[in-house]
Amino acid sequence: MDYRKKKRLKKIVQHTLLLIFTAIMLYPIVWMAGSSLKESSQVFVDSHLILPESWKFSNYVEGWQGFAGITFTTFFKNSLFITTVSTIGSIIFSAVVAYSFSRINFKGRKMWFVIMMMTMMLPFEMVMIPQYIMFNWAGWIDTYLPLILPSFFGVPFFIFLIMQFIRTIPKELDQAARIDGCNTISIFFRIIVPLIVPAMMTAAIFSFYWRWDDFMSPLIYLQTPEKYPVSLALKLFSDPNSVTNWGAMFAMTTLSLLPIIIIFFIFQRYIVDGISTSGLKG
Repeated sequence: MDYRKKKRLKKIVQHTLLLIFTAIMLYPIVWMAGSSLKESSQVFVDSHLILPESWKFSNYVEGWQGFAGITFTTFFKNSLFITTVSTIGSIIFSAVVAYSFSRINFKGRKMWFVIMMMTMMLPFEMVMIPQYIMFNWAGWIDTYLPLILPSFFGVPFFIFLIMQFIRTIPKELDQAARIDGCNTISIFFRIIVPLIVPAMMTAAIFSFYWRWDDFMSPLIYLQTPEKYPVSLALKLFSDPNSVTNWGAMFAMTTLSLLPIIIIFFIFQRYIVDGISTSGLKG
């Protein structure tokens, strides 16, 4: 077998394996979308069928009506508010902290950087109770502050990601800017920020994903249904004391994925650019 045939066969095998893995990963989403159009009583009876025998689009209407007069319009607005504000705060302040660690020499910089990195190793279950006690003492329970305000102190993963990106920027640019009369703040906004947009966009996409899908934090801190995000509102469909409307539940779950899918397809190139470049050093 000559080289060209081997190369062609290798590509065929690679593409075949990729298609198989893609089908495996997409199957749960496709099954959920198909179940959103089934009769609620037939969702698990015909679970082996992806497409329903009879299409019930009214599941989306029933699901959107929500509960106790609260429609999913309210839940989507809550999720969008929490996700947008926390994402903006986390990206802005993570970039500021990353710039400080990368470019500013201050006392104890290495120690604070190590402490910051160590916080990435703490599981949420370890800090959940102390945070609840602290936020309860501040009177923030049943408000959005526990969900949003911590993001304004920076996110360790985003700080590290942006730091790696800043390190690829030659320090000569900073020195040239200082000769032109720029101070530290001016250098950050005029020189650094325009160059780290790919890393910031990558962090913003990840932040949007994580905040939109967050279930545990709203469950802990929110008590009023009118303040629930979509992730927590979907839980209300499952009631052990009554019959669960599975069709409406899967319909709203399918709609809840649309913002994430849209964000991914619009900004996917920033994910590749931000991650691939952040590992380089100039």
